[in-house]
Amino acid sequence: MLSIILGVSPLVGNLLATVLTFIYVFGLVALMNLCVTRFGLPQDLSRKITHIGAGSIIVFLPLYNDLHWSKYLNILIMVVWLILLIQKGFFANSDDEAVQTMTRTGDRRELLKGPLYFVIVAIICGTLFYKTFPGIVAMTCLAWGDGFAPIIGSRFGKWKYKILSDKSIEGSLTMFIFAFVASIFFVWLIIPSALNINRILIIALVTMVVEGFSPKEIDNILIPITAIAISSFV
Repeated sequence: MLSIILGVSPLVGNLLATVLTFIYVFGLVALMNLCVTRFGLPQDLSRKITHIGAGSIIVFLPLYNDLHWSKYLNILIMVVWLILLIQKGFFANSDDEAVQTMTRTGDRRELLKGPLYFVIVAIICGTLFYKTFPGIVAMTCLAWGDGFAPIIGSRFGKWKYKILSDKSIEGSLTMFIFAFVASIFFVWLIIPSALNINRILIIALVTMVVEGFSPKEIDNILIPITAIAISSFV
């Protein structure tokens, strides 16, 4: 906790941790925009890197003092982006940073789908499921599993299948591997006493199946709901 490390009050420590989340997220978006506009990074790839990076914001949770109400400031950056995504989804220009880095095709209306669902999930996980096993696993399965699956699947996937949208066996396996490994790491980092590898294994398997059945964009809702639901039973 920053308050203990720096010898300041819990409020000040939590405020400083929140400032770090703002620097991290806005820095990530700016970096991805630079990579797209200057170095030709494909928009679909920048979108998923942003997706993974944004979900990894939970790495800052150990910095928060849980004994003060200001621990919930951890979601402030996501509340800001909730407002920004709605505004940009309706009014942004095609050269807007968010449009460049968070959409597949450069259509600003995409911001009102997957990215918006993502920040809503992050807000719920940072409040109702603050520093709990279900909240952490929901974010890691969504960010890392669903983030890496299309990167690998669309570029290296040879065994294709389609239920409600195009998927590949390689992408689904990637979903499982990254959801499993990332969940182990982040649970160990944030609440090590709750680490249960068998439990995480089951959740990663089920979310892999759900991702395989999910239409595009809606998986940003279905994956975390599944992770939270399964956490209640295993």
